[in-house]
Amino acid sequence: MGIQIDVVVDYPVNDEVERVLGLAEAVGEPVTVTFLWEGGVQAERAVLVPAATLALWEHWAPTTYPENDAGDESPAAAEEPELAHPAEFGAFTLFRRRMGGRTAVARSGVVVAELLNPDEAHWLQEKARDVRQGFMNPKQKAAFEEFLARQPPLDER
Repeated sequence: MGIQIDVVVDYPVNDEVERVLGLAEAVGEPVTVTFLWEGGVQAERAVLVPAATLALWEHWAPTTYPENDAGDESPAAAEEPELAHPAEFGAFTLFRRRMGGRTAVARSGVVVAELLNPDEAHWLQEKARDVRQGFMNPKQKAAFEEFLARQPPLDER
């Protein structure tokens, strides 16, 4: 899915996060990122999805991403996320949501992208594609119905 970038973040000294966020915004497509937070035990993988792309996926996806009750989540994802102040990286501010595990990325007060769990991003993209491929706008639907009406019955062929 999209571009894959691995970045080591030396929070808060390094500007790697700002560069990655700027790149994702410029590319305009989902970017898979692995964060190796300083002092962290485990890498955190996420997909940075531009806001317009996410809006399109959520428009076409018929339902929301199902919660995983099977216990297949990583231990970090299963914990209740703690409330924290927004994290600022240059022009970008990250707002981690307590519910759903998403992180909104804002620049100058406008959400430009969201960090999603890779499984959720893949699921949304697939569902949106499936529904969109089955959709016909009203003109297409009327033309198709007219075409079908002109076809002879199957027993006359």
